[in-house]
Formats: sequence, C-alpha cells, structure tokens
Amino acid sequence: MKPQNVHLLWPHIYSLTVLAASGSFTAAAQSLGISKAAMSQRIADLEEAAGVPLVRRTTRSMRLTEAGQTLVDSTREAYETIEENFGRVKDLAGEPRGLVRITAPVALGRQQIVPLIPDFINRYPAVRIELELSDRLYSLAQDGVDLAIRHTTTAPQTHVAWKLRDTRSLLVASRDYLERRGTPEHPSALVDHDCLCYLRGNGPTAWTFESSDRRRTRVSVPVRGCFSANNSEAMREAALGGLGVALLPDFSAQRDVDAGRLISLLDGWRPSGAFGDSIFAIRAYSPIVPSAVRAIVQYLQQELRRTSRLPGQEIERKR
Repeated sequence: MKPQNVHLLWPHIYSLTVLAASGSFTAAAQSLGISKAAMSQRIADLEEAAGVPLVRRTTRSMRLTEAGQTLVDSTREAYETIEENFGRVKDLAGEPRGLVRITAPVALGRQQIVPLIPDFINRYPAVRIELELSDRLYSLAQDGVDLAIRHTTTAPQTHVAWKLRDTRSLLVASRDYLERRGTPEHPSALVDHDCLCYLRGNGPTAWTFESSDRRRTRVSVPVRGCFSANNSEAMREAALGGLGVALLPDFSAQRDVDAGRLISLLDGWRPSGAFGDSIFAIRAYSPIVPSAVRAIVQYLQQELRRTSRLPGQEIERKR
C-alpha cells in the first residue's frame, strides 16, 4: 500500500488493538460489531500492507507476533486518547451530568454559592456537586478540584478563569454604634473610632480610601479596635452587635445595609485594596470543559450578576 494511503489502515490497526485486548477473533468481531470473516480480512489486509505477519493463528488460539505486539504497544495509547477526547466532545452536546468538585472560601461560599445550589440542582438533576468550604488555596489539578471560587482582583494567567461578578468594599457600622460614637465624615476621623479589622498578619492595619471626585485623592488611615477576625461573616456579626466600624465585601454587608441594620459610611470615598474587585470561577487548564462545569459557571454568572448591585446600578429583576 502506498504511504500516502496509510490512513486507510487506521481502522485495521485499531482492530488489531481490539484483537489483542479481547484475545480472540470472535470476541474482537463482537466488540467491533462486524462479522468474524470481516475481522479476519482486516488483519490479513494489514499484514499484507505491513509485509510481516502480525498474528499467529492456531485452531484453538491466537497470539501476536513480535511485530504485531510492537504495533499494538505503539498505537494503543493514541486510540485510548481519541476515545477519551471523543467522549468529552459528546459531553459538550449532551445534558450536563456527573460530579463537579468546587472549593470556595468559607464566608463567600456560605453567602453567595450555597443559596444558589438548590435551584441549580433542580435545573440539572443529573449533576452532583461536592462543595468544600475552606480558606486554604488548593492546587486544582493535584487535588482534583473542578472549580475554585475566588474573591480577587486578577485571576491567575496560568488557569482558565470566568468572572462571575464585580464586587466592592463597604464601610459600615450599626445605628447604635453611631449614636454612641458619632458618624465619621472623613477617612481621617476613623483614627478615633473602634475599627473591626480583618486579620492579615501581625503588623499594624491601615485602610486606604480614594475620593470619588475628579481629584481622586487617596488617604491611608491607621486603624485599630477591640475585635479582629479572618472571616467576613464574623466581622459583620460584630458590626451588627455595635462593636465598631467594619470594612466588608458588599456580598457580606449589602443585605444588612438595604434592611437598615447597618449604615453605609463615607459614601464619597471608595475603599481601596481591602478585598478583591471581582469574584472568579477558576479552573486548571484543559482542552475540553465538561458540560456540567460550563453549566454551573454560566448559572453562577447569571444569578450573581442579577443579585449584585454596584454604584449607579439598579438591581436587575428576574423575568
């Protein structure tokens, strides 16, 4: 057979790998959905093209020759890869199904992700979700995690990342606290207030603000208070209890602000650098993204953007 026509032999080579795995012409033919005679003819055609025997046949058994075994060993992995990737491509067109392992920070996961899961599962009942809430940063590929939800400003360029929504930081305090201590009118006034600080190390804490006017004035203020924690839910509860002024992500504080339980402060100033500007879904790079993963990313994008509110935006209503 001419070298330029070798691609015509690919089905025959695959038949040889199936024959090696099944151990008999009858079993191989059944596996491929062809007759035993057609199976024998494929091997004969392959041997003729190769110019060497590939299979030793007896009345009761068959075994590969050295040449046949070499051909199978050198091509089996390629056919397995083709089969695996074709299965992934089929998955793109089918109903989302299977297990999706997700990790998210504790507060972000409890406040933003967990409330959305029941509706997602109702929409896609063939999908199963394992959600691990942890503030530990995972190695996604090594730990077998399909998606990591992260609150950050920039996503790592070494991974695939989908932005789920933008976020901002809110400076808040309870009405009771403000009645006792007064309302700060400028960031510099925070030095005289009890400030609830997010734990980020042993050094002094400073909050940075940028004015919303054209001058974009930046002010950095050293702050301290009677309570610190490394969890935004704990900080919110402390603020609701009147312990002081808290700097929180909007997804932790916005509902309490809307309900009047917390008061938003310094509206003419934007906190800068305290938390990330976006929520991302991050995945280790792979050429094919399973349909279940794509479905949950699209769902989170839709729902988180619908329920979020940034300055100058109205809350979108579900149609």
